[in-house]
Amino acid sequence: MPVVSIAVYYDVGSRNEKEGRTGFAHLFEHMMFQGSENVPKAAHFQYIFNAGGTMNGTTSTERTNYFETLPSNYLPLAFWLESDRMRSLKVTQENLDNQRNAVQEEKRLRYDNQPYVNAFLRMNELIFTNPANAHSTIGSMEDLDAATIDDVQQFFRIYYAPNNAVLSVVGDFDRAQARELIEKYFGSIPAQPVPPSVDVSEKEEVAIKDEVFHDPLAPAPAFVLGWKIPARRTPEFYALSLGGTLLFDGDSARLYQKLVKGDESVVSIEGGIDERRGPSAFYIFALPKPGEEVAEIRERIFAEIKSIATDGPSDEEMEKLRNSLCNDAVRGRQSTMYRAQRLAEFALYDSNPSLFDSELDQYLSVTAADIQSAVSRFIDVDNRVVLDIIPADAAEEEAEVAASPQPPGEPSQPSAPAPQIPEQPLSEPETVHSEIRQISAEPLKDLADTQL
Repeated sequence: MPVVSIAVYYDVGSRNEKEGRTGFAHLFEHMMFQGSENVPKAAHFQYIFNAGGTMNGTTSTERTNYFETLPSNYLPLAFWLESDRMRSLKVTQENLDNQRNAVQEEKRLRYDNQPYVNAFLRMNELIFTNPANAHSTIGSMEDLDAATIDDVQQFFRIYYAPNNAVLSVVGDFDRAQARELIEKYFGSIPAQPVPPSVDVSEKEEVAIKDEVFHDPLAPAPAFVLGWKIPARRTPEFYALSLGGTLLFDGDSARLYQKLVKGDESVVSIEGGIDERRGPSAFYIFALPKPGEEVAEIRERIFAEIKSIATDGPSDEEMEKLRNSLCNDAVRGRQSTMYRAQRLAEFALYDSNPSLFDSELDQYLSVTAADIQSAVSRFIDVDNRVVLDIIPADAAEEEAEVAASPQPPGEPSQPSAPAPQIPEQPLSEPETVHSEIRQISAEPLKDLADTQL
């Protein structure tokens, strides 16, 4: 079936939020589905799904986006829905209250009730010194509680305007007809004053190098390492991105081979890069096996980093990287939504959507020496964050050991009772298998991207 994908990117993310008013960008991602002048509350979903389409929205530090894929003959519907909420979103006290509650419930479910996730959120506060970079996209619940309807209406007026957005369309459609439809639905929406610029400059040093995070939900100790790295689309960023692939991307990555398959000292080893227009971040998360020495595992990770910084990748590794890059590029381009989002991203960030065609060449031009140099300069350094995640039970046990011992009981104190052994059951009970939580890369994603 012929399909078309539409992506609308607004130039507003958590970096645009003021101190004391964090979480607004993500809040608006929810507000945008609460109805507009001609579209009832939650009807956006119904229109798209009834047309056989899919849709969603996400928020990051850099932008908020909304996107849908649906049969090509429904292109006018997509334009009508997106333009109506850009023009006349219902920013009411009722909608603010219910969506504020929805975000706070999301925080409780996806963050506060999941192991390790809040530790990942803490990492940005340890890496970055600038508040615009350091706070999470979910924001502060206290800030959301303090938000007034005037605050939210002003936020909408400033950032949800046609001169602060990019619209991309990819798929099976007639270009001339699409332009006519865009003019019909979006052309009369008034522009707004240019939003205030954002200062995302950073000191070279990370904010805090070492910290212990007590996680009441963590099943076992773990740790996260973090580094501050250059902005996206810089030569160093491209090299560090490939260096990260060598270290932690997939079962053939160096750290997986050494720590998961090799000495079997960790249950999980993962990593990621938080790609931003300004200073970005590089992370590694490790979940050691019970009984393994955390400090030793950390040193093995540092040793592998030093190996790349000293000797660089091998010829075989470079060939594998290039093959993977080409494979990913081909696979990505098969999706109309992937192309729509990437075109919108380059248009919004760089004012040049054609960069989508040359991005692969930027990566393929990276040499082994480039990776070696970038890892040596930015990762094989002491300017990094080490966050140890300690289960709450372990923290309490440490506190008990450190406490002054209580005086012994009285000599006349009764002796311990005899062992109480239950009688053998008449039949074997049904075996119950405990479900083991699988650690995935999702917490790393949550650092940068929050979605419905």
